[in-house]
Amino acid sequence: MKKILLIALAVVVAAGLVALFVYRQQSGYTKVLTGKVVKQDLATVVSGTGQIKAKYYVNLGATAMGRITHLNVKEGERVKKGEVVATIEHVQQEASVDGQQAAIAAAKTDIAADVAAEKTQEANVDHAKADLEQKKLDWDRAQALYKDGIMAKQDYDAKKAAYDLDVASVSQAVAQLNQAKAQTDSARGHMQTQVAMLRGDKNLLDLTEAIAPFNGIVTNEPMREGETVVEGIQNTEGSTIMTIADMSVVTAEVKVDETDIVNIKIGQSSDVTIDAIPGKVYKGHVTLVGDQALLRSTGVATSQSTTGTEEAKDFKVIVTLDNPTDELRPGLSTTAKITTAQKASVLSLPIQALTMHDPNDDKAKGQGEVQAASTTPPVKSNPIQGVYVIDKDKSGKLRVKFVPVTTGITGATDIEVLSGLSEGQEIVTGPFKTLRTLKTGSLVKRDTEKPALPSGGAS
Repeated sequence: MKKILLIALAVVVAAGLVALFVYRQQSGYTKVLTGKVVKQDLATVVSGTGQIKAKYYVNLGATAMGRITHLNVKEGERVKKGEVVATIEHVQQEASVDGQQAAIAAAKTDIAADVAAEKTQEANVDHAKADLEQKKLDWDRAQALYKDGIMAKQDYDAKKAAYDLDVASVSQAVAQLNQAKAQTDSARGHMQTQVAMLRGDKNLLDLTEAIAPFNGIVTNEPMREGETVVEGIQNTEGSTIMTIADMSVVTAEVKVDETDIVNIKIGQSSDVTIDAIPGKVYKGHVTLVGDQALLRSTGVATSQSTTGTEEAKDFKVIVTLDNPTDELRPGLSTTAKITTAQKASVLSLPIQALTMHDPNDDKAKGQGEVQAASTTPPVKSNPIQGVYVIDKDKSGKLRVKFVPVTTGITGATDIEVLSGLSEGQEIVTGPFKTLRTLKTGSLVKRDTEKPALPSGGAS
């Protein structure tokens, strides 16, 4: 029993010595997370949320007042250019067209009759001219005979009277022919009037049919069969029959934060995802960058807002999809990730490794007691951006040194290094609180312990 107690005591003492040794070894060290400066491809991405929209769409408004008798398509259905998608009652318009067509038919009959009368008058003129020719020969002969004293005065006068009568008859026949021609021309003019009126009546009849102006999809149908539509200002109640969108050109209209809008340019590539179509990414490119700031709370442009309240603002950005599919629908919620900058194989480091450091803090540490005895507060300079690089000192211990760094484009988790570091250098990446308190020359130790899982996080 005594031997067992001695062995137990020896174990406890040994464990205590080991713990004391470890404590002394670790005293003065700061545990840090580390990372490496590496080369990789970087891309700066700006995200915006919004909805899918067709680039071209039309609100088919009512062009005639009346009750909707037929709606040939339903919301969500596809239509073709020239297809009749809806009709409005058109009894009156149809009757007007029928009446004008009957009037034109009657006018054509009248013109045919006038043309026949005109030809009759032409025949009368020819007949009168032939008679006149005969009477002229008789009159010429009578003049010669009367001059020679062979014809009696009575017969001479009869021949002259007959000739004069035929001259008058020819003039009358020509006048009647001209009158017949004028009547024919008048009938033709009246018929042209009837034809023009028919075109107007047909147009009124055509206005009772809603025609699809292009191939597309019906995205909105506020009216139902039996309801009455009225001509009026677009988007007023009862004036819009349906909305048709041309889905051959599909856009994602998103809002981008005002802090990111300066980096977005027309032509930049974008990955567009649709909430309703998970797992699928549509490629696109920026085709419009709005120049009006929109209030985030209301969506109203700041130029139109009457309030002076300062609040977050967004800008409208339109991304046109390169290869849209039939499953896309206007109004679907979407997210566009726009690549504003991209570089291949650049030197980079984790973003969280960057910190702001005041060089005077290191000087103050080196001055020690002199600074403590001074009553003049230390001079603070402008903090500079950089990272803490880990190096071994002469004794082999790990110490950190603050190195200023110039950075370039920013990726999702890493940032480009333009100057200050070289590939492969080990740097301190965290924790954040530790980065804020580190000083050049501090002893550090790599923290190799895995972070504890949150409760309930283990699967």
